[in-house]
Amino acid sequence: MEIIFLDTNILIEHFKGKSILNGKPLNNFCISEIILMELYQGARNKSDLAFIKKNLKGINIVETNSDIISLSLTILEKYNLSHNMKIYDAIIASTTLIYDLKLWTLNKKDFRYIPNLKLY
Repeated sequence: MEIIFLDTNILIEHFKGKSILNGKPLNNFCISEIILMELYQGARNKSDLAFIKKNLKGINIVETNSDIISLSLTILEKYNLSHNMKIYDAIIASTTLIYDLKLWTLNKKDFRYIPNLKLY
């Protein structure tokens, strides 16, 4: 079974009740602590935060390690000026590259110029 890395926007659509994951269980997907931080930051109140935590049960969490941070710095250096690369996006891209995962995002334009990055 192939595990797919989910960008924050995919989970937001899923939380809105859209059938974007096509009924696949969350254990078919993974996220990192960076995605968790983005989701937690978007919570408007404690109820939202509880909803997010409850609805992420079963998803795989991959660790953000020093190799990912180092590659993120390289990606930012290379693409910040030319493509307006954001810190979180650089870390997400680095995570998928280090773990050799496909990235599922609704913002393909933010990632398609990165060599060897596989989009789902």
